[in-house]
Amino acid sequence: MSAAITARGLARHFGAVVAVAGLDLDIPRAQIYGFLGPNGSGKSTTIRMLCGLLVPTRGTVDVLGHSVPREAEVVRRKLGYMTQRFSLWDDLTVAENLDFMARVYGLDRAQRRERVGSRVVEYGLGALVGQRAGTLSGGERQRLALAAATLHAPELLLLDEPTSAVDPQSRRDFWESLFALVAAGTTILVSTHYMDEAERCHRLAILDRGRIAAEGTPRQLARDIDVTVIEIEAEDLVAARRALAALPEVRSVAQLGHRLHVLLSRDAAEPERRLAAAVAPYCPDARVERVGASLEDVFVAATRLRDGGPAERAA
Repeated sequence: MSAAITARGLARHFGAVVAVAGLDLDIPRAQIYGFLGPNGSGKSTTIRMLCGLLVPTRGTVDVLGHSVPREAEVVRRKLGYMTQRFSLWDDLTVAENLDFMARVYGLDRAQRRERVGSRVVEYGLGALVGQRAGTLSGGERQRLALAAATLHAPELLLLDEPTSAVDPQSRRDFWESLFALVAAGTTILVSTHYMDEAERCHRLAILDRGRIAAEGTPRQLARDIDVTVIEIEAEDLVAARRALAALPEVRSVAQLGHRLHVLLSRDAAEPERRLAAAVAPYCPDARVERVGASLEDVFVAATRLRDGGPAERAA
């Protein structure tokens, strides 16, 4: 089966500013593919180029077998797009918003009745159909936006930081809805800056300064990380951090409750013994152990520490 999206050398410049600097993408069908990156990393710009809303400075894009932007209008009829900001009408009711969007998508009367009714049930909007969208909670507005974006049964769903304004339970429910869409054959491309959301993607690209810093499944990325991860549990974490700051192989130190989470160069020899010896004068009872990498570790290693970037150390 062909990929849902293929891009080669995709770039976008805004004057002297390089927002996207030559991406190669192969996004499989019927999976959730994630873009993870900080603000300004190129996530939103890339999504807008992929759906034809923004013309690339250079590069080629194929979406669902169509060249973009040349065949952008054909592609738009096959995709749904949901932004981080609620983009429906606050002064219309839930039912009115859905009926209006169904008309925009060109559905006939029978299709509108069937699709609106099914989405109301599927996304738990039954008790809200007569309520104005402007009075809904963040989670309710999110469900309404997803219902509207899927009224025309798109093959591809593009989600640009869709859960930035909702509570954790609503985010969890939202992702369950996404997996149901994937099971029915929909391909989903989602941009996020939440690590727990990125963990849910089938594949993931970490973007940094308009480039792909790392790409693969979350498990592959954690396995192949180019650092060693050590955790230290000690009474005096301030003193322990000062001791670690003197070690050249230490790239990053972050506190997690009563523990220090330390990233070291992968070629560091005997890292547990080396760190234990460094903190022993200050914390003789410190517990030092190697642990598996988290996706946050992957993100830090691929962005803040790549290309010889400055180490993250506490004074």
